[in-house]
Amino acid sequence: MYGTQLRLRRIFPGGDRRLFAVPLDHSVSMGPIDGLEATAPLAQELEAAGVDLLVVTKGAVRDIVPVLGPRTLLGVHVSASTSLGPAPDRKVLVGTAEEAVALGADLLSVQVNFGIPEEGAMLADLGTAVDQCRRLGLPLMCMAYVKKPSGATPAEIQHAARAAADLGADIVKTSYPGSPEAFRDLVRTTPVPVLIGGGVRLDNEEALFERVRESVRAGGAGICIGRNLFQRRPVGPLARRVAAVLHGGA
Repeated sequence: MYGTQLRLRRIFPGGDRRLFAVPLDHSVSMGPIDGLEATAPLAQELEAAGVDLLVVTKGAVRDIVPVLGPRTLLGVHVSASTSLGPAPDRKVLVGTAEEAVALGADLLSVQVNFGIPEEGAMLADLGTAVDQCRRLGLPLMCMAYVKKPSGATPAEIQHAARAAADLGADIVKTSYPGSPEAFRDLVRTTPVPVLIGGGVRLDNEEALFERVRESVRAGGAGICIGRNLFQRRPVGPLARRVAAVLHGGA
């Protein structure tokens, strides 16, 4: 559909520029965690540092609309669960593509956690969201994670990313598979743009920065990193360094 193609060209304009996305949806699953006590000031700081896309819940759109710049892209995340419930990894749809478009979204975001008993229900939700997005010409990003007590192997992360793409996702965000070589294989076997997520917090800021550089060298389409970025004080200096790498300036 032309609408999807046009919006994807805005998200990924080509050349040396990679996408710098920051998810700010954690307050539903985890509460008002450190760094996310208030959304609007954080959004302003990230925008000033060069972030391209902010991904928020549909209710949080009201907080960032007053500060959202005309060039900053908006993603609306419609998968939800909370750490208060008995199955926090079981995400359910709490919004639609039509709602996201009405809110001004440039893409819809859903999450599938692979490897748990409720995986099938989340795959069905992904299919529902894909169908909604196709009708409206709205790109869909799938946050595809493997949830296993022993952790995910690179092959399992590849499987999850490919499954999400083959079920209709236009963009896949997933875990870093552990090495540049494994990430290069992940990009090669996933037929849509791949974004790396932040995952478990890295204590060393330089380690995070190096991971971003590795992902660019390996052919990744950009990053979608939340807590590893916005829980650092101040967030601006690191975000500007990351933006320089992702936008082809370093």
